[in-house]
Amino acid sequence: MQSIYAMHQNGSDNLEKEEKFLFYSIDNIQDLYLTMISSLMEICKKETIFLHKSSLKHLATPEERKPNEKFIKNSIFEILAENNSLSIALETRKINTWTLNDDYIILLLNAVKESKIYKDYMSNPTQSFEEDRQLIVDLFTEVIVPNEKLYEYLEDDKLTWIDDIPLVNTHIIKQLKAMKPIMDDNFRVPKIYKDTEDKEFVKNLFRKTVLNEAELAKEFVDKTPNWDSERIAEVDTIILKMAICEFLKFPSIPVKVTLNEYLELAKEYSTPKSSIFINGILDNLVKELEASNKLNKTGRGLM
Repeated sequence: MQSIYAMHQNGSDNLEKEEKFLFYSIDNIQDLYLTMISSLMEICKKETIFLHKSSLKHLATPEERKPNEKFIKNSIFEILAENNSLSIALETRKINTWTLNDDYIILLLNAVKESKIYKDYMSNPTQSFEEDRQLIVDLFTEVIVPNEKLYEYLEDDKLTWIDDIPLVNTHIIKQLKAMKPIMDDNFRVPKIYKDTEDKEFVKNLFRKTVLNEAELAKEFVDKTPNWDSERIAEVDTIILKMAICEFLKFPSIPVKVTLNEYLELAKEYSTPKSSIFINGILDNLVKELEASNKLNKTGRGLM
């Protein structure tokens, strides 16, 4: 949707160039994921270095000479540091964000150490995997993710990340909550695409919508008698075209799935009344397409 909108705004008709950027922006979701998950590892490394340097001070206090290492020995940190899937992905994607911007890690570490979550954890003399896991989940959810400086950095670093941040963080929290003490196969870097068919769908939806915009627009123009077509928000017209494209050119996608997906898009990205407007048009259109036998869905339960 955003790629088609960008094409309209730029007046671009270079399909291959815009498609290439679409896939580039999708690939960048994994870089964002790796950047966020590696922030946990870097926070641990930074605190380890700090404790070591403090213990070597000439006038080190007893607490500095023999520091409380509960935090840096947290089980989740150890699992992440020794995970092959994560190590390979970080190396392959060349993620060195925090090496170049370690001031953000210091900022996050300070926020962590000032939090009640951290202080309560450190004051408990016992240590268990469940407590370790809960600490990391809570710190990531309540300290790291909401950090405004971090958000501003991510927003400035890659424009395409803005809308992906909630998706990535939600997935990381889900993964952290599911972690188990056993290290083997305990943590996997998620794939961007479920399979080759998933990636092919991205290309096909983009191309079939862009190449058939005029044809798709005809399906809803006469359904809006009280609206001048030029007054309909551009995002709304793109959402309508994409939904109609799925109705007509993707026989394996259930109608209800298409309706739900695009109504959610409208709620998230368009005007407050857009979802009602779009729902009305698509609902009427589905009835017409069914009546004229143009809605050819294959497989069970696809209507």
